[in-house]
Amino acid sequence: MDLVSVIMPYYKKKKYIELAVNSVIQQTYKNFELIIVHDDENKEDLNFLKNLIKKDKRIKLYINKKNLGAGESRNKGIKLSQGSLIAFLDADDLWTRNKLKKQIFFMKKNLVDISHTSYHIINSDNKIIGSRRAKDMNHKLLLNSCDIGLSTVIIKKELITNKIKFANINTKEDYVLWLKITLNNKKIFALKNNLTKWRKLNDSLSASKIQKLHDGYLVYRKYMNFSLAKSFIYLLLLSFNYGLKELRNK
Repeated sequence: MDLVSVIMPYYKKKKYIELAVNSVIQQTYKNFELIIVHDDENKEDLNFLKNLIKKDKRIKLYINKKNLGAGESRNKGIKLSQGSLIAFLDADDLWTRNKLKKQIFFMKKNLVDISHTSYHIINSDNKIIGSRRAKDMNHKLLLNSCDIGLSTVIIKKELITNKIKFANINTKEDYVLWLKITLNNKKIFALKNNLTKWRKLNDSLSASKIQKLHDGYLVYRKYMNFSLAKSFIYLLLLSFNYGLKELRNK
């Protein structure tokens, strides 16, 4: 049975993290380690996490000396991991009890190196307010729309290298990773089951939308080395497709 390393960066999610951790502990697939990377200077939250990890010996807590951001915290967690498979769960998201078991079975049966799943969208009260259906993604499809929920992904650790990793940007840090992985005709395969609950919080101000546009531009211009014009074209396509998805879930 493969060891799965679950990577969870922590930053100001005290209200939700215990639910997220419980959803990992309660997995029917038992051979995992949960790596929490504390990226918050709040000492009160750190003490809370130190007590939380006492729940299960499979939970490991690592503390950043300074704020690194979610992308670099995940990269750090991957380097510290022992598993041959890497799964991701944000500190405010949730898994169904059979998430790991079903997805790993799917990957082994179909000889898949990386997969994602469909997921429900929940609000701050854990109420389901929408859903996203997963589909197989290649590089061309990803350039137009990032239809991958990070907390749904399981990937073979060997695919992540010093050059293929999370980007050091505030948002869309995972988008860079998916684009680079799929560059050489590799697909990200979809399991249609809803095995994750992604939390949508109402703290998305206009400033964060500007940040997402800025980071989207960086994805194409800096990390994919596209021309200025090509970067803006893909940024417009990405923004348009994101707007369509938001309308479908209203």
